[in-house]
Amino acid sequence: MNILAIGAHPDDIEFGCGGTLIKYARKGHNVFLLVLTMGSVGGDPGLRKREQEEAVKFMKARRVFWGNFQDTEIPLSKELISVIEDAVNEAKPHTVFFNYLDDIHQDHRILAQAAVSATRYLKEVLYYEVPTTQNFEPDVFVNITDALDKKLELLKLHASQVDKTRVEDLTILESARSCANFRGYQGRVKYAEGFKALRILKDI
Repeated sequence: MNILAIGAHPDDIEFGCGGTLIKYARKGHNVFLLVLTMGSVGGDPGLRKREQEEAVKFMKARRVFWGNFQDTEIPLSKELISVIEDAVNEAKPHTVFFNYLDDIHQDHRILAQAAVSATRYLKEVLYYEVPTTQNFEPDVFVNITDALDKKLELLKLHASQVDKTRVEDLTILESARSCANFRGYQGRVKYAEGFKALRILKDI
């Protein structure tokens, strides 16, 4: 089975669904990533690209596609939809994950709007959350209790971003653990990732 995860910036995917992707790859599924920018506003773009590529290797993903848009300037355009459609056509995913529509970062909102159009013919499409997501009420939970440590190692590979939470004395690792604990409680396990389904088809 092929899985595609889409993020606006390096490390969005790892926070939102890194544990889930690690578990998919463990089971032999093919994981693909599309990252729309190199996160130049949040750090050196060359370094952030290298960090992302190391993360791809760590999670044993097959490939990362790059959108080559400018950080904070992703346009809601036919070009953006086409970039996402091209990744969909290459990866041929059964399941797609991407940022949620309600988010205080404009790149995340715009990605979500474009991805809704670009994935319109797919049968399993889910939103994930990141620290800037708002009003997120997940209805799908993935138990990552046996993958949380690996998820945190994955986030550590984005070393330039670990301390950039804009909250004093809080790292992204602490934030990810807390989020997983809360979503786990909601899903009745110790640690989970929560998702909001745009569409899920069950073939019974």
